[in-house]
Amino acid sequence: MPWQEVSTMDQRREFVMLAGLEGANRRELCRRFGISAQTGYKWLKRSAGGNDAWYVDAPRRPRHSPGRLDGALEGAILEVRDAHPAWGARKIAVCLERAGLAVPAVSTIHAVLARHGRTIPSKQPGQAPGRFEYPAPNLMWQMDFKGKVAMTGARCCHPLTVIDDHSRFLLCLAACANEQGQRVQHCLTDTFRCYGLPEALLVDNGSPWGHGPGHCWTKLGVWLLKLGVDVIHSRPYHPQTRGKNERLHRTLKAEVLAMNRFHNLDHAQQAFDQWLPIYNTVRPHEALGQQVPASRYVISPRRMPDKLPTVDYPTGDIVRRVGTTKDYISFKGRLWRVPAAFAGEPVALRPTDRDGRYGVYFAAKRIASIDLNSGFTDA
Repeated sequence: MPWQEVSTMDQRREFVMLAGLEGANRRELCRRFGISAQTGYKWLKRSAGGNDAWYVDAPRRPRHSPGRLDGALEGAILEVRDAHPAWGARKIAVCLERAGLAVPAVSTIHAVLARHGRTIPSKQPGQAPGRFEYPAPNLMWQMDFKGKVAMTGARCCHPLTVIDDHSRFLLCLAACANEQGQRVQHCLTDTFRCYGLPEALLVDNGSPWGHGPGHCWTKLGVWLLKLGVDVIHSRPYHPQTRGKNERLHRTLKAEVLAMNRFHNLDHAQQAFDQWLPIYNTVRPHEALGQQVPASRYVISPRRMPDKLPTVDYPTGDIVRRVGTTKDYISFKGRLWRVPAAFAGEPVALRPTDRDGRYGVYFAAKRIASIDLNSGFTDA
C-alpha cells in the first residue's frame, strides 16, 4: 500500500475499515500498514469510542503541569513588560522581587515573553570593556547632547543629558531647541540649584564646550571654572571616554525616543519628565547590581552661589589681564596668546620646573604655557 501518498488520518480510517471486514487478519494488516500491533489496536479502540474525530491526534500538551507558572504571575510579568517595552527578563525579575512576588528564573521569564511575542531581537555584543567609576557621587558628572531628534514639521529637539559618574543618576534631561552655550548654561544653572555643584564635568571637544581638538575653551567653560567646577575634555575621537553618557543615550533612545513622535519641545519635555524618575528610581541598572541610580546618589554639599564668584589669586602669582579685543597678555616685554574665551579675565603666570617656561592659570586650571626660550605659547 502506498503509505507515503496518503495522509496519516486517511491511513488510520482505511486501517479501521479493513480491520472491520469479516475474516480480517488484524496483525497482518498491522504489518502491511507498517505499524505495531499495539498502535493498530489503539486505533481500533479509539474508533469504537463514539468520537467522530477519533483519527485526529490528541494534544501532546500534558494535562497537568505542576511547574508551570500560574496565570497571576505570568500576568504580572506581561504587565511589567507592557509598561516598559524595552526592558528584558533580568529587569522584570527585579521588579517582581520588589513587589514581593515569587520570582521565577530569568530564563522562565524570557520564555513567558517569547510565548506572548514580547521579546525583542537581541544583539551579540563583544566582550564589554572593564568599567571605571568615581568612588563617590558628585566627583564627576558627564554631560552631552544626544543629537538631533526630528519632531513634527521641520524643527528638531536636542536632548541635553547630565549624569553622575558614580551612581548613573540622571541629573538633567532637557529638550533644547539648539546646542548653544547660553541654553546649556541655563540648564546647568537649574541643575546646580537643585543638586549642588560637582567637582568636575566631563565633556567632549565640540560646541558648546570647545571648538575641536586643541581649542577646548569657550565662555561656558570659563563660567564653570568661576564656579569652582573643573572642566575635563574627553580624548578626541574616543566617545568611549564618556561611556556612561553614551550608554544612557542608548537607553533614552530605546525607551523614549523610539516610542514617541514629538509635536514640539513642550511635548518632548513632558515625555522626558515622565521618564526621568523611572530611570532614576524604578529601572534596575545592570552595572549597579540591578539597583537603581537613586540608591547610590546624594546631593552635593556645594551649593550654587547666588552671585558668580570673582577669581582671586594668592600673593606671589604674576597676574595679568587678558585683553578685551585681542586674546593676548603682556609678559617680559612680549605679547603672549591665550585662549580667546578668557578675554577680559585675570590670569596667573607660575614658573614650572623647566627654565624659561611658565604655566598660565585661570583659577586652579592651567589653560596655556609660555616658553621664553622659543617665544611660543601652547594656548
